[in-house]
Amino acid sequence: MSSAVIVRKVESAADHKSFFEFPWSVYKDDSNWVPPLLSIRRDILNKKKNPAWEYMEGDYYLALRGEKVVGTIAAFVNHRHNEFHQENIAWFGFFECDNDAEAAAALFKTAMDWVKAHGYDALRGPQNFTTHDECGLLIDGFTRPIMLMPYNPPYYQKLVEDLGFHKVIDAHSYYYNWKMAEARHTESRVDKLTKRIVRNTNATVRQINRKNLKADFVLFKEIYNDAWEKNWGFTPMTDKELDALIESLSAFFDPRLACFVEVDEKVVGFMLGVPDFNQVLQLAHPRPGEPEPITLAKAVWHWKLRPKIDWMRIPLMGVREEYRNKGLDILMMSYFYHTMQNLPYQYMDCGWILESNHNMVGTLKGFGTEIHRTYRFYEKGVELT
Repeated sequence: MSSAVIVRKVESAADHKSFFEFPWSVYKDDSNWVPPLLSIRRDILNKKKNPAWEYMEGDYYLALRGEKVVGTIAAFVNHRHNEFHQENIAWFGFFECDNDAEAAAALFKTAMDWVKAHGYDALRGPQNFTTHDECGLLIDGFTRPIMLMPYNPPYYQKLVEDLGFHKVIDAHSYYYNWKMAEARHTESRVDKLTKRIVRNTNATVRQINRKNLKADFVLFKEIYNDAWEKNWGFTPMTDKELDALIESLSAFFDPRLACFVEVDEKVVGFMLGVPDFNQVLQLAHPRPGEPEPITLAKAVWHWKLRPKIDWMRIPLMGVREEYRNKGLDILMMSYFYHTMQNLPYQYMDCGWILESNHNMVGTLKGFGTEIHRTYRFYEKGVELT
């Protein structure tokens, strides 16, 4: 008979190490999984270094059978979220688990006990730790994940739903293939549409300023916080979060994949793309025990010397509210359409997009994109436990 599952809070250095390394156990036989760089995972989990912990509080937990770790979870509150959305909820994140219903139940009971003890009404997630980070449970499209997007085994959905968690909202990633676009004669149709939009709005699209990236990223943050203000789950980015984002993107940022749209020379929208560095990381395969310089040397080989990246992702875009529904998002998509034809990127992921964002969904479908992944946010109220 197997040992009973126990859950304990992560406190010792050994516990932190177990929490940190557990995903490599869960995904050891999963060829789709892309392990993160150790330094990036370490910084995200570090409460003293991750700027999100300036407005959050919470704990990490391990589930064990005897000496064997069988699951992990984080239970936390995002005070900025609750203030911004006038809610009283807590979140779960970093849920990883063997296909073990007892372990999952023990982890979520511990997380819900944390919620009760701190006086919150519900537990929602997954989120690691904000909407600016990996969030949502993958429920459809179990292939290699795109850069900065979550991935999990299919059985996680059953583990979560069997414990009484219900859907709050779904988000989708949309797939685009430039070769398919050529076959559909997208270019002539898009060009006719963009000419009409430019004539009606006096709008222009410009590439991000390579010589003054800091200023343009500040501009990006202002528009992002303004454009996303009314989106479900969104919390404005702080200055320190912007700095952390710039630092994280600097290693693989391609300025050709970022643009602003201007109306009468005023910047009113942006679209930011990133190369899908996961194509490199999957081959470099970071792992505990391997010095990161060795991992990075392998990554450089697959990135610069024998380039492998032919995917890109658009994780962020936004248009100020008073300039929406004028076709400015179409202008920026058109910019990407033409720019990509001269770059090595053949495939694009646009995500995530909330299922309720009907305007953006319409724009993406108009360009011939198709849903290829779905992510779900769950919630369970305290009164249901």
